This record gives sequence, structure tokens and C-alpha cells, in this order.
Amino acid sequence: MQAMRGGSGTAWPWRSVAITGASSGIGRALAEACAAPGVVLHLAGRDAGRLAAAAAACRARGAEVAATVLEVRDAAACARWIAGAGRIELLFANAGISGGTGGIGEPAAQARAIFETNLTGVLNTALPALEAMAAQPPGPDGVRGRIAVVASLAAFVAAPSAPAYCASKAAVQAWAEAMDGVERARGVRFHAVCPGYVRTPMTAHNPFPMPFLMDAEEAARRTLRGIARGRTRIAYPWPTYLGARLVGALPPRLRAAVFGRLPAKAASPGRE
Repeated sequence: MQAMRGGSGTAWPWRSVAITGASSGIGRALAEACAAPGVVLHLAGRDAGRLAAAAAACRARGAEVAATVLEVRDAAACARWIAGAGRIELLFANAGISGGTGGIGEPAAQARAIFETNLTGVLNTALPALEAMAAQPPGPDGVRGRIAVVASLAAFVAAPSAPAYCASKAAVQAWAEAMDGVERARGVRFHAVCPGYVRTPMTAHNPFPMPFLMDAEEAARRTLRGIARGRTRIAYPWPTYLGARLVGALPPRLRAAVFGRLPAKAASPGRE
């Protein structure tokens, strides 16, 4: 397979890429980084206006773009989207929402919405893509397809201020890594993408310090480099990853005390 030169200036080998949550943040940055002449992008998002803008930006870079307004909590709609895309070499299950407790308790409706989007929404896109990829011919590298599940470094920390968010990201991170161990036999690779703090609309209102905050474009480059190198877990930046692992290893009471000294994450959900 001839490598294609993406919008980031780096040559990526994937000619058919599907992305959920592609209308903003990391999803849009991934779309623009992959966009190049000869590349087909299947972009999905909930906001029609922002999705159209993302599609236009990718077309300006020479890519062929199919944009679909999609709710990832709708399993049937996700299955139709995957089936209609034809051959997909790389899928990003990226759509997600966040929300915290606001220092009190997490609203039940918010917790359910986060799990339904961040966990069930991932399964709704990844599972039909897996079956489609397993049935398609392999590429020159012997891989039939790749599924990149966008988790978070929050997967490694049970933060009391964001219970559902941390738990949902921990679930998809563990699921993707476990799936990679078994689905390689069918020629499909899974990648668990675990970014730290990224400058997106979702993090714009966080009331607490965000060390090593990076732009979405840099997050996209690090993600794509990790996939190209065949990494199962793509966690960055390293200082934040190390900090998350250390804090995550603390006894629950001590960890709660640490987070109790920080401003709580806002209760209203934000989109990724």
C-alpha cells in the first residue's frame, strides 16, 4: 500500500478512514491529519453544522469525504453507517462526552448518558466494524483493518469528581487492549488511545489545572504515529501518564483526599 501524505505533512498509509465525533476536538484533528488526495474519509458527528465545516476542511486538503449525522447510542444507525462505508482500513471510535459531580453527587441521567455514549457508543461502532474488517482482504502489512478506541488517561485514575467518565474510559481502554490480544488472529488490530489534557471545547471549562495541555493537532499526530508503529496502548504525554498511574495506585482514601483539594469537574456533560 502506498503511503498517503496527510494534512499534517506526515505520510500515513490508510486510504479509507472512518471517525466518529469528527466534528470537533480530537476527532476533527484526526480527520484533517488523515485528509489527502486519494484518501476517503467517512466522518460522523451529532452537530450537522460543525460536521459540514470539518468535511469542507478535509475536502480542501484533497480527500473524498462522506459526512453523516450520527448518534452513536443508536446501534442500528451505527451498523448502517459501517455497512455503507465499504472497506474501512482504520476506524476511530472517538465520540464521547464528559461530566463531573460539581463537588456534590453525579446526576443519574448524566451517568447513564456518559456510559451510553462512551461505552455503548464505542461498541455500537467497533463491533460491526470488526466483523466487516475480518471479512475483507488484508493489506500489504497483513492487517485487514484497525480499530482505534479513544479512551483517556482518566482510565487509570478513579477520580471522585468524574466517576462515570473515568469508569467508561477505563472500560473501553481495557476492552480494546484485550480485544487486540485475540483479534490479531483474524488480522484485525485494536489500539487503545489514552490522551492527557487536550485543548478542545470539552476541556475549555475545566476549573482545575491541566498540566501539559496540548493542542488537538498534536494529539492527532501522536495518535497516528502510535498506530503506525503498531502500539496497542497509545498513552501521552508521558509525564501525565506517569502521574495518572501513580495517583491511580494510591489507596482509595488517600486518592480521594488528593482530589478533594482540587476544584471539582463541572456537572454538565461536554462533548469530545
